[in-house]
Amino acid sequence: MIGKTGRVSGGIGPGRVGEVMISIRGGSEAFYAHPHSHGETIEIGALVVVTDFQPPRTVYVNRLD
Repeated sequence: MIGKTGRVSGGIGPGRVGEVMISIRGGSEAFYAHPHSHGETIEIGALVVVTDFQPPRTVYVNRLD
């Protein structure tokens, strides 16, 4: 899971849980997302890379520039 890229489908930011769509097994699945850097805000539609995975469905992400 770490290193996979996805697209933000629910805004990620301080004090709120966002959502990221990631390609898995020939389709895409939604995962709860938190920013890897505390205090960072990532808007809907941004491309991100997974830096950490916490089962069952939580990822920590960084924005891809």
